[in-house]
Amino acid sequence: MSMSGWKRAGVCLAAVAVVAGVAGCDDGDGGGKKRKKADGSPVSRVLSQSEIAKALKAAFTTTSEAKSAKVRMTITAPAGTQGGGTTQISGVQGWDPAVMDVTVTGSALTEGAPDGPSQVRMKMLDNVMYMNMGPSMAAETGGKRWMKMDFEAAAKASGDAEMQKRMTAGLENMNQDPAEQLALLLQSPSIKHVGAEKVGGAQTEHYRGTLTFAEMIAANKAADLVSEKDRKTAIANAEKAGIKGYDTEIWVNEDHFPVRMAIGMKMPEGTVRIAATYSDFGTAATVEAPPAKDTFDLFKMIKDMKPSELSGGTGSTG
Repeated sequence: MSMSGWKRAGVCLAAVAVVAGVAGCDDGDGGGKKRKKADGSPVSRVLSQSEIAKALKAAFTTTSEAKSAKVRMTITAPAGTQGGGTTQISGVQGWDPAVMDVTVTGSALTEGAPDGPSQVRMKMLDNVMYMNMGPSMAAETGGKRWMKMDFEAAAKASGDAEMQKRMTAGLENMNQDPAEQLALLLQSPSIKHVGAEKVGGAQTEHYRGTLTFAEMIAANKAADLVSEKDRKTAIANAEKAGIKGYDTEIWVNEDHFPVRMAIGMKMPEGTVRIAATYSDFGTAATVEAPPAKDTFDLFKMIKDMKPSELSGGTGSTG
């Protein structure tokens, strides 16, 4: 593969990191109060803490049982952060089993690789990620345009037990779904009911809560897959990086489904904002792997490379 091909692959890996990061994490000003007057929603009684817990637990149960939904997500990251700029994700996501078939567009795809694809179709099933890299990559890989990334297999091949745990935890984060976001919000000590609002013409109840990074780690079941030392290191690194915590807002409709989420992570460079809308809960989420003849395994390709190729000393510079 040429140098430009490696750059395109690297940029798309960065896009995967963005998706993985936000799957596990809009700011507290997600727009609820401003929309309340504009859409004419009635002023509602603010629910008590026990009523909030009951409502969100009902939403968690309903969403868990749906197992899939259509999703549209916009991620806005400040300059200076990985994947800085705006990224859009749209498609279908399933949980139990965890699958994904989405299209990713945005500046993160071409950062550092101007000739990179303007959009990438991304599939995930059986803990394996596939990315359609487009005709430019296919021209360098014998017509194979789908890049396969089996992170779990790569970790096992390394023989490093801790790496396997961290990779499994990372996949758990990437697979997080709206039901798990509801579960995380239930762990927030500051959770509150904002009131009744309309989203897309439908009546919803708006909830808001904040979790510190340490609280998020404690509540996230994926964190149980890594050692206590790694958890403490992650918390220390977050504090050192100036990450304050996560603000989460969720709008739940009358059928107990979360139709809108606004999530934010405050960092020294600014706030990473994620605005997501969900619809068609229970929709079919049948995701199939691309044909083997159209697929190349990124990690196998790296493993089979010569040392000189890994260092960039020889080969095409495309």
